[in-house]
Amino acid sequence: MLVLVVNAGSSSLKAQLIQTDGKASLMKCLAEKVGTPQAFMNVSFAPDFEKVPVPVEGLSVPGCLRELLHVMVSSPGSPIETLDAIDAVGNRIVAGGEYFCEATLVDDDARAKLALCEELAPLHNPSADACIDLLRELLPKTPQVAVFDTAFHQTMPPKAYMYPLPMRYYDDYRIRRYGAHGTSHRYAAQQAANLLGRPLKDLGLITCHLGNGGSITAVNHGESIDTTMGFTPLEGLMMGTRSGSIDPAIITYIMRREGKTFDEMDELLNRQSGILGVSGVGSDMRDVLAAAEAGNEQAALAIDMYVYKVQKAIGSFYAVMTRTDAVVVTAGIGENSWELRERIFAGLAHMGMILDRERNHVTGQIGVNRIISIDDSPIKICVVTTDEEMRIARETDALVSRG
Repeated sequence: MLVLVVNAGSSSLKAQLIQTDGKASLMKCLAEKVGTPQAFMNVSFAPDFEKVPVPVEGLSVPGCLRELLHVMVSSPGSPIETLDAIDAVGNRIVAGGEYFCEATLVDDDARAKLALCEELAPLHNPSADACIDLLRELLPKTPQVAVFDTAFHQTMPPKAYMYPLPMRYYDDYRIRRYGAHGTSHRYAAQQAANLLGRPLKDLGLITCHLGNGGSITAVNHGESIDTTMGFTPLEGLMMGTRSGSIDPAIITYIMRREGKTFDEMDELLNRQSGILGVSGVGSDMRDVLAAAEAGNEQAALAIDMYVYKVQKAIGSFYAVMTRTDAVVVTAGIGENSWELRERIFAGLAHMGMILDRERNHVTGQIGVNRIISIDDSPIKICVVTTDEEMRIARETDALVSRG
């Protein structure tokens, strides 16, 4: 089956055209900084995947998707000549609330429920929904599937997902922990089990999705039992532009002192805080590491805070697991930054997570799943390359094939 996978963010678009029968990607697209003067989009086709820049200045995220579809049917190197060649579309949706506990076909009823979930992930869901609407318009006969970041976390027990608020807020508004990055956590857990040569159902794992957004999940016998993100993806770790967990009283304090509106406060917490807010350099950890190396004290503080909060989260989940066989790191920072991995696990060796510095520092192994702990480390440390798009394509294929 030829599946177009669409991963739409607030200012980014990632897409792949995947042949699920051969588990092969035929097209890759990345658009970033959408809506800014620095917006760009690159499209590449198999087998060489030579990046071709596509002008997208002034376009929205759905506008970038429309432009991508045009490129796909007009470029000489494209594997398709018409959009009818696409058998199905798989959409990554960050938040599905309690409406969706598994991937679902997008019909009118599902689309109406998706609209109700937008407030749970205001940075991501609206763009994803707009892309779904565009594809329903341009490919009306092509089945679309929504694959949810929150679905994997539906196995959490009430003691983990409920907040200590009056019960009426759950009863009336379904305010609870939903988590995110579930597709990535599920994939990382299975890949770690493969590395360890043991069935996933026999393992206790702590999976760490460390990218511009970040979350950590306790995976017991293949099921999520707790995760750091909450009602929205704002809770939990310090992230690229998101504050993560803070004292809730800070919010009302700042609003009173500076007269900020609800929307302005939401903007501050979601887009102006985290690594960006503390460092003053940016949200890209590579830039912040370089600034810290050059002597920028705010950048150094941002890194110290980030590492500390990741260590605390891993330690807290270790405390509630019945067993911990491995810690798994994935996503942009987790896969690519040996420096941050070294700093994180230097503070966790006393818990039995003992990093092998040589294995951790080996270059040329980005993209390779591997174990980077010493041989006799009681708890193994695994690096897994995330492949959310392939996972989404396979779930889409399975659901559409069932009819």
